[in-house]
Amino acid sequence: MNRLRTIFDWLGKRAENFLALILGALFVSFLIQIVFRYLLNLPLGWTVEFVSIAWLWGILFGYAFVVREADVIRLDIIYAALPRNARRALDVLTGTICAGIFIWTLPYVWDYIAFMAIEKTAYMKIRFDYVFAIYIAFALSVILRCGITVWRGITGAGPAFDTSKSAGTHDYD
Repeated sequence: MNRLRTIFDWLGKRAENFLALILGALFVSFLIQIVFRYLLNLPLGWTVEFVSIAWLWGILFGYAFVVREADVIRLDIIYAALPRNARRALDVLTGTICAGIFIWTLPYVWDYIAFMAIEKTAYMKIRFDYVFAIYIAFALSVILRCGITVWRGITGAGPAFDTSKSAGTHDYD
């Protein structure tokens, strides 16, 4: 079991490295765009396209493989005020609805991504199925996280989201 944990930790670090590369490339491309457009008066189309694709991949890849559940920002004012059993019921209800929606739409999303293989981006000529493929990993991650939320709600191993009422749990610690 330790070996499996070591492998997952290593893969997690590589996912963080990949996300850092995406963000770094996005930033460099953004700087190139500013220099060419405003200093050299030679606007580049590929930089806008690259920034859009890198942003899409950064957000979806980051949520799917890097962001921990504890790091997700939630508006939980009402949730925190509810008794424990009501929070568990809410976890089961919302987790089931969210997972159900993603499971229901997954075949349609798959078909759309496969269909987009016929189109390419305007400047960089990247097939759109490659651009949108990361959504599948994102959707599967959301389904898995919702399933964990439902399981924690049913078994009482949660609530899935610890919303302590003390001020010491805020992000600024």
